[in-house]
Amino acid sequence: MKLDTLKHGYDQTSMPVNPLTEYWKPDVISELEQRDWSLTDIRQRIDLAAWQTFLADLPRDPYVNRRWKRMSWLCVDDHGRVEVMGECPMAQGGAFNDAESMADRLRYYEPLTDAFLSRPDVRAFVRAWAQLWSIVPHEPILMQITGVRGEGHVDPLQGQGIHADGCKALSILVMNRENVTGAENHLYADKAGTRPLTDVTMDPGDILHIRDDRLFHSVDGISQLDSGAPFERFIIIINSRFVDEFQNRMLRRHFPDAVLNETR
Repeated sequence: MKLDTLKHGYDQTSMPVNPLTEYWKPDVISELEQRDWSLTDIRQRIDLAAWQTFLADLPRDPYVNRRWKRMSWLCVDDHGRVEVMGECPMAQGGAFNDAESMADRLRYYEPLTDAFLSRPDVRAFVRAWAQLWSIVPHEPILMQITGVRGEGHVDPLQGQGIHADGCKALSILVMNRENVTGAENHLYADKAGTRPLTDVTMDPGDILHIRDDRLFHSVDGISQLDSGAPFERFIIIINSRFVDEFQNRMLRRHFPDAVLNETR
């Protein structure tokens, strides 16, 4: 399904000719090259308030308590159009996921809605992200909307701790942060956490790019800032070029013609 032709009337020129040089701030590319991570924002590129309306109907995560989630496998075709690839489970091997509820399991989620994926600013974001990471046509891109809401205290990683996601290209975009204390992101040069690199608290519209095969990351627990009201924090995770053999096996099974980062 090519999203750029789902409905008539969308602006086909919503992306600049060269999205890499126009979409991202100039220091993003150099920072990724020099230190393997970059923190920036895209508040001028997306309608964040409109994106937040898609949080209301997120299904509960069937594998993780107090989490809500949708995900879809996307790619860019030979003409630069964003395409939905179809269903494939999320699969993280134990080498990349320490949580008992998620490691070495196939996980299936409801897809991102057509209404969300058909938005010109969503398609522009996916195309610009793919070019930033040099993702080639027909290379699978996993895009998730996920997050937590409620009262008390919650570990958004559900026991993963300091970890990598099993890919080379990873970005985390904060969609909302309401009545939240905590949720500080940490980057490390080693999984043991003995070589910390940076600590950042991200606001809505901030995006953190990480070379996931070179660095490790974690996020602090989340609590209510005001104990009299619930908290809510949702993010978009977008990643590609998987080094997790478990995930690649599933991708090859479901998308036999896809371009994969072969690990062997």
